[in-house]
Amino acid sequence: MTHVQFNNLARLADNDDNVAIATQRIELDTSVNGPNGQFRIPHTILEGHRFVIKPINAGDSLFSWALPFGTAIRDLSPGEYVCNEKILTALAQRNIDFDLPRQANFLDVMLEHQIDTTNFSPGRQVPRNSETETFLGYRRPGRRGVGTRNFIVVLAVTVKSAAFARQIESKYASRNLGKNIDGVIAVTHTEGDGTLSPNNYSLVMRTLAGFMVHPNVGAVQVVDYGDGTFTADHLRQFALDNNYPLDQTLHEFQTIESSNDRALLEASKTIDQWIPIIDKQVRSEEPVENISLALQCGGSDAFSGISGNPLAGSVAKEVIRRGGRANLAETDELIGAESYVLSNVKDLSTAELFLEKIRNFKQYAANHGASAEGNPSGGNNFRGLYNIALKSIGAARKKDPEVRLDAVIDYGAPMTDSGYYFMDSPGNDLESIAGQVASGCNMILFITGNGSITNFPFVPTLKFVTTTGRFEMLSNEMDVNAGRYNDGESMENLSQETFELTTRIASGEKSKGELAGHSQVQLWRNWQQSSPLDPRDVNPIPTDGRPIDVGAGKKRHMSFYGYQSRDG
Repeated sequence: MTHVQFNNLARLADNDDNVAIATQRIELDTSVNGPNGQFRIPHTILEGHRFVIKPINAGDSLFSWALPFGTAIRDLSPGEYVCNEKILTALAQRNIDFDLPRQANFLDVMLEHQIDTTNFSPGRQVPRNSETETFLGYRRPGRRGVGTRNFIVVLAVTVKSAAFARQIESKYASRNLGKNIDGVIAVTHTEGDGTLSPNNYSLVMRTLAGFMVHPNVGAVQVVDYGDGTFTADHLRQFALDNNYPLDQTLHEFQTIESSNDRALLEASKTIDQWIPIIDKQVRSEEPVENISLALQCGGSDAFSGISGNPLAGSVAKEVIRRGGRANLAETDELIGAESYVLSNVKDLSTAELFLEKIRNFKQYAANHGASAEGNPSGGNNFRGLYNIALKSIGAARKKDPEVRLDAVIDYGAPMTDSGYYFMDSPGNDLESIAGQVASGCNMILFITGNGSITNFPFVPTLKFVTTTGRFEMLSNEMDVNAGRYNDGESMENLSQETFELTTRIASGEKSKGELAGHSQVQLWRNWQQSSPLDPRDVNPIPTDGRPIDVGAGKKRHMSFYGYQSRDG
């Protein structure tokens, strides 16, 4: 029997937890010198999965980050593999080389958070740093803020004009545009396919208007055919009606009414005139208060809430201490973590608005026959995220406990003041990032367990990997090895190092994603279902597992034309 110290094979998310997270595969019969005594491991445990470290009675809660994520079905002893039905099913579908526990030992738990209005007390924001630290950014006129990049954007209003926008981008791909221009980039998406009354009309308008006036945009060419679900005229009017500073943005709306070649010539003529103007825009020394961080994750694992998300949250805290902004999103991936998010909140109305967004999203999911409980993917399960509560509690760590939640905003709504924001959005990272960019985020911190390669066309993305092993596999694609925290490095040192990297990238140093040259855009999509599904409609005929009756029918000769091989 192998004897191992607890810290060499596991991590506690919180010292009060009764389960731990394996930082490596733990073999059957390993003897662990745990924080509460020695115990034996009765089943092989995968990296990222949880095991019991304190006796848990049947009916008691299982805790990670000092928050409940399940209820014990029976008495549990230290060393036992923590498994629900879902994780056993997920592992059974994989090529696992060891015997799994025969039965689940806990049930998922989801407690709805209630605000104690009588004893509510407003939270406190982290104190302002007295030092004025700076980065090199592009100061835009008026209310547009400071950019971290200087792009000419070709913005497709609908999916119909996407190919045209990409043609323009390709025309300038190999041209020398000047030392102060980051490129001519097409921003395309999948929306506006002809539906007369799309459910996401205001979401799309708000997002595209936010793209137009984004501080990373030196100029924007808006292209459409004038006959889609929404048009350039709709976008122009929406931006004007909602006080977007179009007059402070070099822009043109182009409706394609001629041949493709002629339209390309017209667009190129405009961009050629802009290039010398945009190239005269130079970086200047700007306070860090002008950095706005989008906090995002994808391909999460059990270590996202241990290393990657806390590191991003710590960097966000440093930006907020200097007067900047941070934006947390993905509503359905905070369900189950409400008590943590609201443990430090500006006022009662902000707390109530946050819970309202959670309730609305639950109903939104129900309208499509889904639920938050179905959010964790099979990959999430395999990497140790057993249920939505665990995934949410870990995702919420992108908010440092010392940081106060200052505001709750709609998808793509502008951030107007400094502080920490929550933006209502779906749990799809691409859809969510688009809203954060439209809100004004000029840097993206993206945390991944499996190595997702998400990047946005005109906003630099810093990708954090949660484990050292995965970072070493993807060092050419990833920027930050948050797994060093799992290996024993202090969060304070990692945070300072990553904060400095963030300001360097904001000042023009290329991120790994920019060097690779890939990016993606997806807006909050037009999901059509608008009322809760009746389960009788989903499965109207009860099933008993027996085959259906087959009646005798008239024999018909059926054939097709094909190629006969030599062997039949």
